[in-house]
Amino acid sequence: MSKRLRTTFLTMALAAGYLLASCKSSANSPGSSIFGPADQTAQAAELVVQANQDLQKIKVLYEENEGKRIEIKKAMEANDTEAAKRIANEVEKLINDGATSANDAIDKLQKAQEMEINDDYREYLRLKEQSLKLEAEAFDYYRQAAKILNENFDPKDTAKRDKVKVDFKDLSDKYLETMERARDYSHRANELAKEVAVREQN
Repeated sequence: MSKRLRTTFLTMALAAGYLLASCKSSANSPGSSIFGPADQTAQAAELVVQANQDLQKIKVLYEENEGKRIEIKKAMEANDTEAAKRIANEVEKLINDGATSANDAIDKLQKAQEMEINDDYREYLRLKEQSLKLEAEAFDYYRQAAKILNENFDPKDTAKRDKVKVDFKDLSDKYLETMERARDYSHRANELAKEVAVREQN
């Protein structure tokens, strides 16, 4: 996993802990928390913590397979069919395994948004949900790329090999572009949290 991707997962983890801490403090006081009146904020924050646990499962899966994209690229450049297909199959399985946890996390964030919570908190959760959806979309692009490689890569057939390489690159580029959009939504959510924190301190 790249440093930037690890940062995406870790940011969600840190934000979840931060939000839960602020929510717990609000539940014990009659005033408003960093995100406003408590209402169901504490319950929503617990869902965020559970969603973060799902994300941690995904993080572990990808850390265990760090460097697979580079390995695939090297195998393709070397026209090593056996290695390319083996790694592609591992990547495909990895992403399929992670999809369940990603969907579970998205579902929890959606449920949290339906609760009686402050508008700022709801917007934060919406942005995080959108970020996670885009991450899932990005990984699906790469799953498709791995599937094409696994099923069709044949160095002995020049035309077929070249088409696979073009399709693989196109889907890999979509993966990177979509992941960048996901990071943008996550960044916007984190900036919102900072803005609200400053506002509450003044």
